[in-house]
Amino acid sequence: MKKIATRARYLQPNGFTLVELLVVISLISILAAMGLVQYKNSVTRTEEAVLKTDLFRMRDAIDQYYADKGKYPSSLDALVSEGYLRKVPEDPFTHSSDSWQTVPAEADPNNPSSEPGIYDIKSGAQGAALDGSNYSDW
Repeated sequence: MKKIATRARYLQPNGFTLVELLVVISLISILAAMGLVQYKNSVTRTEEAVLKTDLFRMRDAIDQYYADKGKYPSSLDALVSEGYLRKVPEDPFTHSSDSWQTVPAEADPNNPSSEPGIYDIKSGAQGAALDGSNYSDW
């Protein structure tokens, strides 16, 4: 009797079957693909958060300039030279600080010869955010 039990132990395969390996590889591939999508979305969400923060800070600097001087800045470089910003931030989507789109203020009816200045700023990035809105509309 003992000889039969030892023979049966040697006759059983010790490895995995091809079907078992394919199932495991398929599951790992599916999980990796899901992780990659989540990673790409998190990178985009981070860039969107940086863009919103940069726009908020530049708009705040424009408002502070107007409150102090009574006129809007003539350029973004004026905000830097006057100390309202350390530097013009880089747009996280265009990777350039020159791509910002400025919105000019309305001309002063009391002083029509004066330069209107910058009233608002928008991103020069093309494309839509994860929520469906355009970056240039923020």
